Amino acid sequence: MKPVYDFSIAEHGKFYRADAEFRFPIYLAPDVDEFVNNLAEERKMEVQELVNHLLRADKEIIQGA
Repeated sequence: MKPVYDFSIAEHGKFYRADAEFRFPIYLAPDVDEFVNNLAEERKMEVQELVNHLLRADKEIIQGA
């Protein structure tokens, strides 16, 4: 790192986007990742769509308990 940075020509809020959505990254264990990718491919679905479907099903089971 430099000892001093010059921000005199910086533009405040240049990269700020009010409508930006934060997506929480989720890292799967290698065996789970392989399983989900294979299942998504078999069902001809996007991985994100499949994971959401599986989590919604678990959510219903948990809430029903």
